[in-house]
Amino acid sequence: MPKEWITREGETLALRGEWTLEHYPMLKQELGKAAGDSAPEVTLEGFERLDTAGAALLIDLVGVERARNVDEWADALPEAQRALIKRIAEAMDVSLEIDTGSSNRLTLMLASIGENVEGLWRQQHQLLGFVGLVLATLLPVMINPKRWRVTATVAHIQQSGLNAVPIVMLLTFMVGAVVAFLGATVLESFGATVYTINLVAFSFLREFGVLLAAILLAGRTASAFTAQLGAMKSSEEIDALKALGLDPIELLVLPRIMAMLVSLPLLAFIGMFSGLLGGAVVSAVSLDIPFSQFMNTVQNSIPLHHFLVGLSKAPVFAFVIAVIGCLEGFKVAGSAQSVGAHTTSSVVQSIFMVILIDAMAALFFMEMGW
Repeated sequence: MPKEWITREGETLALRGEWTLEHYPMLKQELGKAAGDSAPEVTLEGFERLDTAGAALLIDLVGVERARNVDEWADALPEAQRALIKRIAEAMDVSLEIDTGSSNRLTLMLASIGENVEGLWRQQHQLLGFVGLVLATLLPVMINPKRWRVTATVAHIQQSGLNAVPIVMLLTFMVGAVVAFLGATVLESFGATVYTINLVAFSFLREFGVLLAAILLAGRTASAFTAQLGAMKSSEEIDALKALGLDPIELLVLPRIMAMLVSLPLLAFIGMFSGLLGGAVVSAVSLDIPFSQFMNTVQNSIPLHHFLVGLSKAPVFAFVIAVIGCLEGFKVAGSAQSVGAHTTSSVVQSIFMVILIDAMAALFFMEMGW
């Protein structure tokens, strides 16, 4: 680099020429020799070329604060070069101190609670928005049979419904047996063990049959929906569908929702029957109540509306579980860690919403006298 590009005139350095990355090592060496120990005054007579490397050297020489005010003392420079110097100075003017925040535990706890509440509000807001989007897409599809995705819906019915029958039957059978054991133990002291039949029938027809089936599908199917859609989101398959002019809601979400609306009521019915069967087996073995007496008592003493009340909750649970599972799948950011986090979130949200809706429905039906 020619030395006349840096000219010392007393305590002042006049800078000119090409200040680019190509000459960076030579510029840095010559500046070290010319500047000395003290920060000199600098005049800029015009650079032939100036890039970010040269601007950074200039800022190291004059300081960040003066570089940010370059318009005041170097108005002879072209506007583009002055803008570059100011931009680099602003980028270099970053504090390296880390704010550790307040050490007050009460403040930290309240802040954490506030963040969680705000996150819950955003989550529910997104869920309501997604429900509206699904319903807006569902209505035009329902009135146009040509747009029904029958093959995809049947495939999801097999995956979410038919394949879940064994686990639903086994679980509800065992819970029915446990309820019968508990009822017999409590009612035996009152000499009313025969009412164990009523206890098992009421609990499974109104609550346990549909609730256990919904919780199982929330853990089994909602997670599967999230993982499937999350994997598609990560591999940009959903973006490809949009590029082809296809609606991901219609193509991916609606078949899953329709499959759940078909599967969960059937699984709830199977769960009710299996729970009653478990109670009947325990009653026959432990209480010497024949199976025929058990079924006659259920038929004659349990009104039909208890069965209808329990079954009426199944479509609501199915819709909520499917919507949450699909929404969390669309929220996946693209990494394997994000897929796992949203899969866990979908299971937790689904189970929470199922239990919350069931509790609200129980209070409503009790007030209505149903």
